[in-house]
Amino acid sequence: LVISIWNRMALLQNLVVFNFWLCFTYGFEILTDENYNEFIQFKNKTVVIAILVRNKAHTLPYFLTCLERLDYPKDRLTLWIRSDYNEDNSVEIVQRWLSEWAGLYHAVSLELQPSPPHHLPGELGPAHWPQARYSHIIGLREQALAFGRQSWADYVWFLDSDVFVTNPRTLHQLISKNHVVTAPMLRSDGLYSNFWCGMTDEFYYLRTKDYEPILNRQRSGCFAVPMVHSSVLVSMQTTQSDNLHFDPQLVEGYNGPHDDIITFARSANLSGVPLFVCNDQVYGYVMVPLEKDDSLDYDKLQLTNLKVEIMVDSSPLPVSDLLESFTSVPQPDTLGVDRVFMINLRRRPERRQRMEQCFAELGVRAITVDAVDGRELTDAMLEEMNITLMGGYTDPYHKRPMKRGEIGCFLSHYSIWKKVVQSGDEVVMVLEDDVRFEAFFRQKVEALLDELKSLALDWDLVYLGRKRLQEQDEVFVPGSKMLVRPNYSYWTLGYLLSQSGARKLLAADPLGSLLPVDEYIPILYDRHTEEKWKANFPVRNLQAFSAEPLLIYPARYLHEEGYVSDTEDSPQVSLPRDDL
Repeated sequence: LVISIWNRMALLQNLVVFNFWLCFTYGFEILTDENYNEFIQFKNKTVVIAILVRNKAHTLPYFLTCLERLDYPKDRLTLWIRSDYNEDNSVEIVQRWLSEWAGLYHAVSLELQPSPPHHLPGELGPAHWPQARYSHIIGLREQALAFGRQSWADYVWFLDSDVFVTNPRTLHQLISKNHVVTAPMLRSDGLYSNFWCGMTDEFYYLRTKDYEPILNRQRSGCFAVPMVHSSVLVSMQTTQSDNLHFDPQLVEGYNGPHDDIITFARSANLSGVPLFVCNDQVYGYVMVPLEKDDSLDYDKLQLTNLKVEIMVDSSPLPVSDLLESFTSVPQPDTLGVDRVFMINLRRRPERRQRMEQCFAELGVRAITVDAVDGRELTDAMLEEMNITLMGGYTDPYHKRPMKRGEIGCFLSHYSIWKKVVQSGDEVVMVLEDDVRFEAFFRQKVEALLDELKSLALDWDLVYLGRKRLQEQDEVFVPGSKMLVRPNYSYWTLGYLLSQSGARKLLAADPLGSLLPVDEYIPILYDRHTEEKWKANFPVRNLQAFSAEPLLIYPARYLHEEGYVSDTEDSPQVSLPRDDL
């Protein structure tokens, strides 16, 4: 009885204190759900991050750096990591990273198998997937799913170690979608991504018309799709999630192939669980998977492709000081030509920086040429250089005279032509600072130069990038797999130039009848459509070719976000013309 009275008095005292606090805080208002939620702070959801590592020494420094930079409380995260059958030092990298970071996470479940063995039974190489490999991966993923359930995690995030989650808010964003299964859309250096929009009757990949609008973010949001993979967040808080599996034997009614991601997708479909891919933000990137006979060295080249592509829209892929020693870039050279020139306006330092970062990844030693800034060109300066505008020239599309930016662009290229002649260089490469490099750029340039040599072509200029204006009659050079004779083309994004080509471009005296450089070059190889303009240059014997497919493209196109044209965004010129 005494204990009961004492408990009641303690309870009454606590209620008095609590009510006093409420009165002080809310001015004697009655507590409601709304003001209750103002001072109640819920903990972040608990997440198990399931990571499989095999032969990923080249991606791990970037993968783990992105992982450590996630803006999510690490004490609410458990790492589940398995690694085996490696031919590289993946295990060493994981151990080095965990030595620094493991203590910050709630827990780490770790199994690292030493190698050898390097291969599972029946494997012919690192990219070969026999039945035994599928069974092994299925077992590991099922273990991770069971671990999440047994540890009462709110979520399990299946995250491949060749995924780079560059958006630090990714986990917060995915959880906020409140789906059972959610994947952030990931870009690659091509059309590959971590979702499907279609599936065949045999449950394999099917490209549909919905795929590219989602991939290119022309449609934005979260979309129910038949397949997600590589980065998949699974909510364990719903009863439906109990039916999700990677093991075909655990899925009632499954009649698909022996495949982990297809089994998971079908288990979701059979359980009425939609799979969502979200592209409302830029979340990160994914490597293109290897084909059966590809090597690990080939995958390293693919990593270079992706790192260069990422820099078109974003900062370089980050790597921590801890792991930087595990990364490498090629020793720089000039790609088999005498010199590589890159034209850049000094007031565009961000472009210069991006190109220098791309060159570092590609192993290119380039000379930066300060572009002639059209904004700074005065009429007096142009007259002093004896520049005369071509009579009768108007822009074919905008019906306007030349702009000062176009003159600056021409003079920038002109200065390089002069350097080539003065130095005696046999072959150079000229690049502008707003280009996007095609995948395997270095290897394709080497192959192109080899073909020019083996065919013994008499050539002056080879376009690496251009805007085709007339494609119908372009044909491949006999015996060539990479070279066509170009018709009328725009843009001077990049090109190879020989000593003879530089001499011909200068000998035609273009400053005495000036027009834009991408109009001038087609005139000299006699494929321009304007006969009156061609008449100003009677010697039109430039031997021009073009890479096909092209090796570089514009980093931005007109009307795309971030597009800037320093030639268009400049005033027109009022200099005398050669017809006046």
